[in-house]
Amino acid sequence: MIRSEILKEIAPILRDELVVCNIGIPSQELHAIDDQPSNFYMLGTMGLASSIGLGLALTQPKPVIVIDGDGSVLTNLGTLPTIGNNAPSNYILMIIDNGSYGSTGDQPTYTGKKTDLAGMARAAGCDTVIEVQDVDTGDALQAALDSGKATVLVVKCESGNAKMPVITMDPVVICDRFMKAVSS
Repeated sequence: MIRSEILKEIAPILRDELVVCNIGIPSQELHAIDDQPSNFYMLGTMGLASSIGLGLALTQPKPVIVIDGDGSVLTNLGTLPTIGNNAPSNYILMIIDNGSYGSTGDQPTYTGKKTDLAGMARAAGCDTVIEVQDVDTGDALQAALDSGKATVLVVKCESGNAKMPVITMDPVVICDRFMKAVSS
């Protein structure tokens, strides 16, 4: 499976949850598959979805699911110890690990070699770290939501991008409707 196929499968689980989605193509894919006001689409700032989601989880009680990529997490490794030492029980970081920088041309990341993001998250202090194959994502995500524990979920999948339209919604509109979803 590629990332867009995973997103199609988990869209019903994500619906009505607060979701912060990684920049570029992952946000385009989620937007095209199942746009929701409770989805915050990152249009810039590679590597910061996990940090933005953590800040959101720390400030309100609703579950927050961050959809991030291996390339973005590798760009901001400082996020893992911050999550490990501060993540509240309503925080789920789902790293879709396709071994590539998908939004910039599918250049390989080191997770396709010896780098182990699940091991790095455990070493950074994240207590609940689960690594699954793409086909098990829905069950693992639902279990993480049901557990009520801060969770890092590393989903191993194939590299590849679906052809999706660019998000034409103004960033101010994305932010405004998301803020309304947070406060409702």
